[in-house]
Amino acid sequence: MKVLVTGARGFIGRNLVENLKNVRDGKDKSRDVVIDEIYEYDVDTAKELLNEYCSKCDFVFNLAGINRPQNAEEFNINHSFLAQLLNALKENGNKCPVMLSSSTQALLENDYGKSKKEAEDLLLSYGKENDVRVCVYRFPNVFGKWCRPNYNSAVATFCNNIANDLPIKVNDRNTELTLVYIDDIVDEMFEALKGKEHRENELCFVPITHKKTLGEIVDLLYEFNKEPETLIMPSIPKGSFEKKLYSTFLSYLPERKVKFELRSNTDARGSFTEFLKTENNGQFSVNVSKPGITKGQHWHNTKWEFFLVVSGHGLIQERKIGSDEIMEFEVSGEKLEPVHMLPGYTHNIINLSETENLVTLMWANEQLDKNRPDTFHEEV
Repeated sequence: MKVLVTGARGFIGRNLVENLKNVRDGKDKSRDVVIDEIYEYDVDTAKELLNEYCSKCDFVFNLAGINRPQNAEEFNINHSFLAQLLNALKENGNKCPVMLSSSTQALLENDYGKSKKEAEDLLLSYGKENDVRVCVYRFPNVFGKWCRPNYNSAVATFCNNIANDLPIKVNDRNTELTLVYIDDIVDEMFEALKGKEHRENELCFVPITHKKTLGEIVDLLYEFNKEPETLIMPSIPKGSFEKKLYSTFLSYLPERKVKFELRSNTDARGSFTEFLKTENNGQFSVNVSKPGITKGQHWHNTKWEFFLVVSGHGLIQERKIGSDEIMEFEVSGEKLEPVHMLPGYTHNIINLSETENLVTLMWANEQLDKNRPDTFHEEV
């Protein structure tokens, strides 16, 4: 297929184009569609190219539009450019499907909403009169990577400002937003490309949206921003709003925050450094043992762990409490083999090298509770 994307350098356009390129270049084989060419059209593209693209394309994503003009008259572009686009398709006898990016504002009586409603009506009439498949999407608040802050997205502004330690303003924490994530839009665009768009009456829709208040969004973002200090990763289930918001937040981090320091507990034996904690799935730590050092020598009632040696040569020993039988596991960074630390078994880890540190990635199923650590000293 040859695909035309207008507004190709806008927020939605840029995300769509890059994913179309991934398919065209063979980097993404999951979309079940073949892309031969992508025609990118934006405000500074040579005007004569629009007619050329309209003569060749097999599908049009019309994402071009204006929502923050200097004067209200400029909103007419939302209708006039679409008319220009449709005329170019008709002049070239091209009956390819056309998608229109509209807005839920089309239901309102403001200038922007009226311009979007006029564009919707124009495309729907064009589809009926010319027997062309058209897809009109009324997007709610869209969020995700590459969205311009301090423009028309509260989420983008909040992400940018909180990531950069700038103040934000929330007039009413209880204001509820209907939100759609950029990757869910891109997924739906590929469905439309294949003729499988989601429809309700004359309009199309993205099947996955989220309803959140401004207060909920801001609280999550401040929690994300504290993660390098607390090391606590909040619950981010697959497909959840929290997962999508965290990904969006990370895309606004300034360079100075991309890398951060960890606090290490260091002594003559080496070091122990907590790396990441989760609310429901335990925590990760990095343990460094100096040559000849033995660490551990304790057991847990309920807590369990994985030890994974990533560098060096060591020995892990485990003994069931009340028993004299010892299990031994030789471990090395040259062969990555996780070892279970079993509940009710006292265990240790010994650096067998005389010259190299032993580096172990450790996972425990729960965060350390200093008031009840469930850790009892006993040598193996």
